[in-house]
Amino acid sequence: MAPHNHHHPPKSVIIPIPVLVAAVTASTVLLFFLIPFLTSSSCHCPTTTTTTTTTTTTPATTTFTTSSQSSSRSELQISPTSEDITWWKQQLLENQLHDYQETKNKLRKGINPRTRDQQLQDLIQFKGISHYEEPESANHTALPCPGELLVEEHHSNYGEPWAGGRDVFEFLAESVSLLPDSRVLEIGCGTLRVGIHFIRYLNSEHFHCLERDELSLIAAFRYELPSQGLLHKRPLIVKGEDMDFSKFGSGFQYSLIYASAVFLHMPDKLVWIGLERLVDRLKPNEGRIFVSHNIKFCSRLGGDECTKKLSSLGLEYVGKHTHDSLLFNHYEIWFEFRRVKA
Repeated sequence: MAPHNHHHPPKSVIIPIPVLVAAVTASTVLLFFLIPFLTSSSCHCPTTTTTTTTTTTTPATTTFTTSSQSSSRSELQISPTSEDITWWKQQLLENQLHDYQETKNKLRKGINPRTRDQQLQDLIQFKGISHYEEPESANHTALPCPGELLVEEHHSNYGEPWAGGRDVFEFLAESVSLLPDSRVLEIGCGTLRVGIHFIRYLNSEHFHCLERDELSLIAAFRYELPSQGLLHKRPLIVKGEDMDFSKFGSGFQYSLIYASAVFLHMPDKLVWIGLERLVDRLKPNEGRIFVSHNIKFCSRLGGDECTKKLSSLGLEYVGKHTHDSLLFNHYEIWFEFRRVKA
């Protein structure tokens, strides 16, 4: 008898719902942990560059050094970093500008080379300059500026290059770890050789200056501020020579007060009056007063007497510093003071 083939219907596998849920959950958890390892080699996600800023304090200055995986710099960095200097040198090499010879490159001629005197005469005579004739000549210039300022004659009033103002700014700003919301007072800002850099760096209305020379003030207001695009910074510059700081208002304190080659030309008595009036306007401990060149107003009293007088005002002598110019062979001497009592 031939065998009979019996076809039985397939049996269904029934998985209880709780077991199914548990299996799905376990798979999801496993995938969560495995995905980072499976995709790490092929991900092209943007990365964040971490920049570390270190403040290093020395007796002479406070400098900011920036280390980074990119060429970005800290917002607090003021003077050039070593990376900046390296980049600059590389640009000179790549553009074949490193072999400068004064005899070879002296006064490279442009389209219409002119000295400052010649430029001034051109302005006066409108020679070679497109200009409006009368009666329209006064209707198109919002801030008319004297010709001698337009040719920057005042940049030659300091006995050294105008660029030295940037050197002073960098030294002083880094010495007090200056921030944009700090307040600064300059005694004798002149034509803003130094002040223009503080005005650009600080928040609006945070740079103050007491200046007695009218011609310097004209240059500051009628040329430097508008030509540098800094009218919106509203610096408070006051004409005066009596060390009266009342016009600067109250309710705030300065992080930095400085006088560059100004106390040299003042009677010692007036300098001391000024310091006495300034003490309460200076931040205790962290605020600084810097005086350039020498402090004969103090040394003429004698060492002990000078210290006693400073102490009676709530001031303390910190030390003597020098700083070098970035662009030319030059250094300046500065004397540092701080307020020691609130």
